[in-house]
Amino acid sequence: MIAKAEGKFLRVSATKVRQVIDLIRLKDALVAQSILSNINKRPKEYLIKLLKSAIANAKNKGFNLEQLYVSKIVCNVGPTWKRFKAAAFGRAAPIKKRTAHIRIELDIKN
Repeated sequence: MIAKAEGKFLRVSATKVRQVIDLIRLKDALVAQSILSNINKRPKEYLIKLLKSAIANAKNKGFNLEQLYVSKIVCNVGPTWKRFKAAAFGRAAPIKKRTAHIRIELDIKN
């Protein structure tokens, strides 16, 4: 692990994030950035921000950007906000607003 970035309590479902992170796992950092910029999924905004942060952390440590790749990327489930909305006959229907924790680690290619 050369550089890492972590986003916690992000307002997006972990299952939706996992669909997108499977596309960039083990890819070059710059290639992963271009892949994320061309997808039409909501988690891409969080992932682009975290990937840029991890690249900036590696650059700050003095590593070459051309050699970096996404060595590890995981998305864990965060706490769920429980809300209620009005339903028929005076009932209440639950709403779960899910959150996620995303962790990106960059490493140097051998």
